This record gives sequence, structure tokens and C-alpha cells, in this order.
Amino acid sequence: MADPLRVPLGRQPFAYVDLETRFDSELDTLWTYMRQRSRPSFNPDLLVEFAGWQNDICTVRSSGTMPIRYVVLGSRFPGVFSLGGDLDLFATHIRNGDRAALVRYGRACVRILHRNMLSLEQPIITIALVEGDALGGGFEALLSFNVVIAERGTKFGLPETNFGLFPGMGAHCFLSRRLGAARAEQMILSGRTYTAEELYDLGIVHALANPGQGRAEVEGYIRQNRRRHSGHCAIYEASRSVNPLPLRELEAVVDLWADAALRLSEADLKLMRRLVGAQTRLLDKAA
Repeated sequence: MADPLRVPLGRQPFAYVDLETRFDSELDTLWTYMRQRSRPSFNPDLLVEFAGWQNDICTVRSSGTMPIRYVVLGSRFPGVFSLGGDLDLFATHIRNGDRAALVRYGRACVRILHRNMLSLEQPIITIALVEGDALGGGFEALLSFNVVIAERGTKFGLPETNFGLFPGMGAHCFLSRRLGAARAEQMILSGRTYTAEELYDLGIVHALANPGQGRAEVEGYIRQNRRRHSGHCAIYEASRSVNPLPLRELEAVVDLWADAALRLSEADLKLMRRLVGAQTRLLDKAA
């Protein structure tokens, strides 16, 4: 398998298979949508594209080609933002006892999230547009954004404890800083599903939109706040300084996650497979 962070050389910026991008010069916003044709999860191919996407953003900003001030990430898959990690891949590595592969995958994920949390060290505000459910790693990814705007009725969850694992790509680190360690642990251990409205009350979702109005809500947010862009960037930078999250902390949790994954029983793996099957059936109905 290719290194999840090795981006092909010589390709054109923003030329992807599973990511759709468009620069809005009026709003200085890069709109990006995941457009996977299979199960919408963070598989190795998508991780490669995300790494390239981040590099491309830095390149076009540095060159002045695109004066990006806002980056928005959403999903084209009906009813789903992301189902998170590639569970089929996890099961294969676990059955093979391949700890190195699990760690390699997990570290690729958290490096992307850590760069996003830092706004790529650019004067950029990152916005997650949630028009469908975000589960597992999909929920974890949202926690790395400056702003999360979700449509009412969308669902969020960390189901990993249901099959004997825990979310290892940042949930504990991000939630502990947002909610405190005890509340974060409670949320992770519960394995329950939360609505966008509940997460808005907790401060994890920053704005709610009516169904079908998510993009319009993001546009309205940007129009309302773009004159305060510099101040907002400074506030987010100060927050990261006050409550820093070093990459090594995220990677240490990945190591713990990989060790826990290798302790899963065959019964746990069957539960994981059952979850994938249930999600696939729902996706088939939505498609």
C-alpha cells in the first residue's frame, strides 16, 4: 500500500478523484466536497488526496494565485458527511497482526487533522459544512475545524466502544480541551448518537441550519464575519496557544489505539463487520 501521505509529483493543483473543489473569488472561499462513490470513509486514497489538498492550499496562497481566507469542507454523499475510518481495512490489519500498518494509517489521519487544526499555519478560517451524519472518524475530523455548521437533524456519534475499541484519531484530545476530560470520557464511553442540536448546546457545533440550507448558512456566516476575519484568525491562534495540542500527543493516542485494536476478539471483529454491513445497507437505500 502507498504511503497515505505521499502525494504524487507533477500533478496539477486541486486535481483529485474523490475531492471536488471550487474557489469563490467573491467570498475568498475554497469550497471542497468529498465525492466518494463507495462507502464514504477515510480510506488511504482519500487520505492521499487530503494531504495533497492541504499542500495545494498552501501553494496557491503563497503564490498569490488564490487569496483563500476561508476553507469549507462538505460531502456530496446524500445524508452522510463521513462514516469515519476504513473498518474493512482495520479488520484486515488486525487479523494479520499488522500493528505497523494500523499505526501508519492512524498517524496519516492525525497529521492531516493537526494541520487542519493549525489552519495550515495560514491566515485561514476552516469551516465544516455538515449536511449529513458524521460518525467515528467523521465526527473526530469535525473537531479540528474552527467552525462547524450543521443542518438540524444530522447525527454525530463515536460508536467504536460498541465493538471493543475507542476513537483513536483525536476525539479524546479535542473533546477534552472543549468539554473537560470527564465529559469527554463520558461521551466516548457512551457510544451514543448525538443530534446537531445537542452538540450546538455543548458548543461543538457553532451554527445550525434548516435541512437543505447548510451551504446558504455558511455563505451567510462568511458574509457576516469576513470584515472580522483577521481578528477571528488571531482569536483562534490565541486559543491554540492557550490550549496547545502537540502532534506527538495525537500520535501517542494512535499508538494506544493500535494496541487496543490488536486485542480485539473475533467476536468484536464480527460486530465491526456487522456495523459495516448495516451502514452499507443504509447507504444503498440513500443512493
